[in-house]
Amino acid sequence: MSTSIKTRRPYCTIPLVALVALLASCTTTTDGPSQRAMKIARQSLIVDTHIDVPYRVYRNPQVDVTKATEGGDFDLPRARTGHLNGAFMSIYIPAGVDQDGGAAELANELIDLVESIVASAPSDFAIATCSQDLINHKQEGLISLPMGMENGGPIGDDLGSIQHFRERGIRYVTLTHGRSNKISDSSYDTNQRWQGLSPYGKELVPELNRQGIMIDISHLSDKAAWQVLKLSKTPVIASHSSLRHFIPGFHRNMTDEMVKALADNNGVIQINFGSGFISEASRTWSSRRSVAEAGFRHDQGGDVTLASLSAFRENWRAQNPYPFANTDDVLDHIDRVVALAGIDYVGIGSDYDGVGDTLPDGLKDASTFPNLVQGLLDRDYSKADIQKILGTNLMRVWRANEAFSDASGQSTDCTSNLSRADTQPL
Repeated sequence: MSTSIKTRRPYCTIPLVALVALLASCTTTTDGPSQRAMKIARQSLIVDTHIDVPYRVYRNPQVDVTKATEGGDFDLPRARTGHLNGAFMSIYIPAGVDQDGGAAELANELIDLVESIVASAPSDFAIATCSQDLINHKQEGLISLPMGMENGGPIGDDLGSIQHFRERGIRYVTLTHGRSNKISDSSYDTNQRWQGLSPYGKELVPELNRQGIMIDISHLSDKAAWQVLKLSKTPVIASHSSLRHFIPGFHRNMTDEMVKALADNNGVIQINFGSGFISEASRTWSSRRSVAEAGFRHDQGGDVTLASLSAFRENWRAQNPYPFANTDDVLDHIDRVVALAGIDYVGIGSDYDGVGDTLPDGLKDASTFPNLVQGLLDRDYSKADIQKILGTNLMRVWRANEAFSDASGQSTDCTSNLSRADTQPL
């Protein structure tokens, strides 16, 4: 793998004889995606590995994502417009819930919620429990909803619980979240209690491999991520992470060395769209607001209500406009992964419904994936390479985990109606 960094041209080059194709093939994202970009989006398998719909609906039960919704970043009409085929539903467990002992209960409730979404719109959505489901569902005109568990807290300290959540449809596990847990240290936690993975976490890695559940190193401390990469017998994912190169010191993102190691593992980094993950200006803004908020709390003498805090944040943001990133920032992260490791090791993990009002201009919600396709075309990516980024890289990793599980005696269970013999793999 080459380690030299070569930035792709942020425009498309068209010979004079092809001038008639100019508008169709070289329209910029500011003018909307071209016909060619829309066609590629329609023809591709677009898989987003991190969408926080379940927790959004859990907190706001009146939200019905089978219809157009007022807020949020994902619903059925927008997913259709964006040609999204596979939307990994994040079974997100807040660290506080985990520490209070309610992780498993909440995880089951959120899985129930995903199942209820599918039951409400069976002609539009379908649960996906294997990689082939996504292909079959696309042929049937369905949007696949596979599930990933964000925070391994629900697994507790019982390896046997993995089987339960596998049977419920979990196909990747982010080992920890905002605080260190029984499994792993967190990139956000100053208390690095395990100096990486816990002894139990080191036992968990091979069991997840055996069960065919992808291991997600997003949110892990550097030491924990390196240990997973060393221990795992199957390719690993970073379901919603970006590159630390662009935001030095932000440990939630991956270093260049980690990206290369992930490629050596045959894994994939799924780029997070949140402005605070891709733009140093946006991350700096968040740090400044945290300092201002701490001052507000101090001035209030600790007597801070949720309403007063919300009002402070709204006023502060009005006086300090948020510096949104844009599609080019996302593309810069993709370019760098390709330069560091190759085209086969990068995908998309938007974090829609998980990062609030911080999404970049041009990629504000699930309807905007054609804008990403246009941006990739403008940077001279081929259709085949664009399709790798949109989904086939992730599918390769998922299939490798399934193959290892099959060889270990765990059969791969699919939910789609079509048999494997009826379809052609991507």
